[in-house]
Amino acid sequence: MSLAVCPGSFDPITLGHVDVVRRARSMFDEVVVAVAHNPAKKYRFDAEERVGLARAALTGIDGVRVDLVPGLLATYCAEVGAAAIVKGLRGAADFDSEHAMALMNRHLSGIETVFVMGDPTLAHVASSLVKDVARHGGPVDDLVPSAVADALRASTVPSPAGEDR
Repeated sequence: MSLAVCPGSFDPITLGHVDVVRRARSMFDEVVVAVAHNPAKKYRFDAEERVGLARAALTGIDGVRVDLVPGLLATYCAEVGAAAIVKGLRGAADFDSEHAMALMNRHLSGIETVFVMGDPTLAHVASSLVKDVARHGGPVDDLVPSAVADALRASTVPSPAGEDR
């Protein structure tokens, strides 16, 4: 049985992510969507919320589960017996940022990274842009699963300091 890990911060999970997971599932027997934490990032949703939203977005796709990655991705992949890491690419800029990570993961654990080209109709969809649109009250329903759109609208309440959550 082949297992792939599809990692990311998923803050939030988008329709582009869902597309890549579905296509990864067509190549592997099982796909684990690995929600990671990057201390350099400021998150809209905490880790538990991101896991919950990913689970809601991927409900109904057999052979897909969502886990929280507690540390290094390479270590997690070895622990779950992953055959590969799957990363979606929207374009050359994504490849440039993912290339070094793929090489480091291979260096640390021997695991290969499989790059899947994203659906061109979703190439403009990035979590950071979705959060920015939502923060300003723009429509996100055609960019993210419905539960995520609802969560974004609910979390776009200005704090007393005038900053979004």
